Amino acid sequence: MEKNEEDKRIPISQRPEWSDVTPIPQDDGPNPVVPIAYKDDFTETMDYFRAVYFADERSPRSLHLTAEAIHKNAGNYTVWHFRRLILEALNADLHEELDFVKQVGSGNPKNYQICCTLWVNLVDRYCRHHRRWVAEKLGTEATSKELKFTKKILSLDAKNYHAWSHRQWVLQALGGWEDELDYCNQLLEEDVFNNSAWNQRYFVVTRSPILGGLEAMRESEVKYTVEAITGNPENESPWRYLRGLYKDDTQCWVNDPQVSSVCLKVLIAKRNRDIVFALNTLLDLVCHGLKASQEIIDAVDALKTPDLDLSDSNLALPTTICLILGRIDPLRVNYWTWRKSKLPPPSSNTLESGQVN
Repeated sequence: MEKNEEDKRIPISQRPEWSDVTPIPQDDGPNPVVPIAYKDDFTETMDYFRAVYFADERSPRSLHLTAEAIHKNAGNYTVWHFRRLILEALNADLHEELDFVKQVGSGNPKNYQICCTLWVNLVDRYCRHHRRWVAEKLGTEATSKELKFTKKILSLDAKNYHAWSHRQWVLQALGGWEDELDYCNQLLEEDVFNNSAWNQRYFVVTRSPILGGLEAMRESEVKYTVEAITGNPENESPWRYLRGLYKDDTQCWVNDPQVSSVCLKVLIAKRNRDIVFALNTLLDLVCHGLKASQEIIDAVDALKTPDLDLSDSNLALPTTICLILGRIDPLRVNYWTWRKSKLPPPSSNTLESGQVN
């Protein structure tokens, strides 16, 4: 509640419509150790709230009182719960209730800077739960409004987890899938490094009831992803997305020439900061049975430097890749050393032959 509204506030005890209600004070016991010094208006509001709550009075004035109580403390679950009971009893306009929740929630971002994170998250959680309850009651009438609501939040914070979570719930519970893939396209055109948008794209491709599922979308999605990788090979998200497009079908992933081809294309460019994910993908492909072409072998061979421990001229391709990754990705050098230690013993399938199991 804004300060000028607080100044204009008429005490509940002076309002004629509340003259028949006896407020119930908070019971802190006979000897409270550290009593909280509540403001007078907060104390009065909660005293009157307890009176209507214990009387189970589901009336318009009780609804108005819960709004006052929520504006003073939006983290009180009991107030939110009682408000829902009143809304149902009065058959209230739930579209107006969505506006109320938006009004309550709009104050939280600025409070985030001055409040404890746990407290703000608690407040937000109660607001989100209440909003979801209202939207569920409205059904498909709320779909457009809820999608616009999350879209506005994401325009300010593209990686807001709670907004994405609510948006996915809306899609699954209320519908609205028709334009969601286009929305993902828009976000990725604005920022191809937006991993949340990649995650949402995968959610849509795999969950949308109108797209036909992952297998039906795989060909077009692989093409889209390969283009994204080619433009920014240092971006981890499309590499992860590409692997996800072959979920539960590793053999198809290994055998699809588009996957190994994009790895080769990136490796040929030989820009160290850009080839980590290409080499990582190639390592996984080879370990899962890819028979490396001579072009791939030559591309990997071209990445070798004198400082690498290549004393054994018959090193297998996966071992060579691990050594190269340990050099160009020093932050995870221990991981690549571990990966190398887990490789199967070298066989006749060496780097020169290009045949690695």
